Amino acid sequence: MTTDQIILFSLFGGVFIFLLWGRWRYDLVAFTALMLGVVLGVVETKDAFAGFGHSATLVVALVLVVSAGLVRSGAVFLITRTLVDSARSLGAHITLMGAVGGILSAFMNNVAALALLMPVDIQTARKAGRAPSLSLMPLSFATILGGMVTLIGTPPNIIIASIRQDNLGEPFRMFDFAPVGGVTAIAGLIFVALIGWRLIPQKADASTSGDPMDDYAEYIAELVVPDGSKLIGKRLRELNEDAEKADVAILGLIQDGQRRYGSGQNRKLNAGDALVLEATPDALDEFRSALSLQFADDKRENIVRAESDGLSVIEVVVTDQSRINGKTAQAIGLTWRQQAVLMGISREGKPIKAHVRKTEVHAGDILLLLVAPENANDVAEWLGCLPLADRGLVVTEDKKVWLAIGFFAAAVAAASFGLIYLPVALGLVVVAFVLAKIIPISEIYDHISWPVVVLLGSMIPLGQALEQSGGTELIAGSLVSLTEGMPAWAILTILMVVTMSLSDVLNNTATAIVAAPIGIQMAQSLGVNPDPFLMAVAVAASCAFLTPIGHKNNTLILGPGGYSFGDYWRMGLPLEILVVAVSIPAILLFWPL
Repeated sequence: MTTDQIILFSLFGGVFIFLLWGRWRYDLVAFTALMLGVVLGVVETKDAFAGFGHSATLVVALVLVVSAGLVRSGAVFLITRTLVDSARSLGAHITLMGAVGGILSAFMNNVAALALLMPVDIQTARKAGRAPSLSLMPLSFATILGGMVTLIGTPPNIIIASIRQDNLGEPFRMFDFAPVGGVTAIAGLIFVALIGWRLIPQKADASTSGDPMDDYAEYIAELVVPDGSKLIGKRLRELNEDAEKADVAILGLIQDGQRRYGSGQNRKLNAGDALVLEATPDALDEFRSALSLQFADDKRENIVRAESDGLSVIEVVVTDQSRINGKTAQAIGLTWRQQAVLMGISREGKPIKAHVRKTEVHAGDILLLLVAPENANDVAEWLGCLPLADRGLVVTEDKKVWLAIGFFAAAVAAASFGLIYLPVALGLVVVAFVLAKIIPISEIYDHISWPVVVLLGSMIPLGQALEQSGGTELIAGSLVSLTEGMPAWAILTILMVVTMSLSDVLNNTATAIVAAPIGIQMAQSLGVNPDPFLMAVAVAASCAFLTPIGHKNNTLILGPGGYSFGDYWRMGLPLEILVVAVSIPAILLFWPL
């Protein structure tokens, strides 16, 4: 073993020890290891920051932005309304989402499948009042498992198909991976749905990590039925089911200038009617998006939209010195003076009997305002109100939902069939989202989890240095010597275990490139068919469940799920054992030696 190999193996060992310890944040640990690698000479200075421009790092950053765009466009609400029920038990939810994720990832890149479903899962967890960490990891694992079924589901399958063509003259076809990958994926999904999610450590603050504003988050608000709405002619009570799905309470109706309560339930809706609602800002936006309602009448909403490319929602507290204290939004000319609309008022559960914009505002009220993003601070300052901390409230651009889905679907299809490189495809989606005003350019960088980017950008050069130093070849040589004289099934098992271990440290693409030739070499030394060995590498390279750095999907959920580095192995280790136990017999059955 050379000095460089000793240093690199020591650095990797140190990284894992400190990450499992959890005293310091994962990005600091990884970056420190990278800097030590440069200082000690095992990572060349010119390659020190190459990981930050690596495709894996870019994919993770771009996927987070694309996911935010899908949320902003209403695509996520569309899926949650038709597919997900927040009242469903956690086990049933994980089963449903895992099945959908597995199927999607078989026919599209598994990173893209997670990008589509991750915000859906987070929204559902928020509505159900549970921590996203309980369901995000099962969803990630499910999309990884589903990707093993087809050629295009995961990059290692494509790489192994090309290596087979180079060495054996013919590549694997689209569904050659299906018999082994399908059986393994089904077994893995059953484990994840029934047992695996129960092994995820619950954070000490999981039950209390809600929004501190929850006690004050219910607003009395109004939404307007626009001209040409599909709701015209329906009775108000017919909207109760949609309201319940969005966690919105319909209090009454303002029709012909009069506010109607109990009798309003039987009234038919007309254009211009205002629904009086009690809801949180997120629920209010979901309900508005689902039924294509307006924030205000056409005149006032157009005034706000004319000021900016997008819309934003802010919350402010009224003080004794506020301009609006003791007055109404209409009286101070909030819309025509500041191009803002008063959407709702929170008054500690006290009823509001007048039209919201005609309601006299008191000190201590919390106002929900619709503003142009760049005017938010100016509006709060002009009102003399105290802005509350940003809770990430957004305005869904529901009129662009199919446009956003079209951009995303076209990019995924083009990348899946090799027409365009996946990072480029995702980059084009981001550009399209900005140009179509689906997501404001000022918010793009807010959606990227920078600690995750630093983690990947730091670990990739170390993994490449290990490969270039001959560390992986050292592992390969040791593997061949270790398995000499063993039966074929034992050799396949050891190959899978070693490949999985490599995939947990390197990314799965690099692992496939390193391990596939090793598999062919082992088959040739035994004088048997190399296809079972290539299949073993394909399954093992994809099944990186022990760490957040082995697979991009696991990295994606690290920030949103609030996981620590050591959380993954609790469900990942038994899942990897199950994968080996199921796939070895399947390989020997479908790909005889």
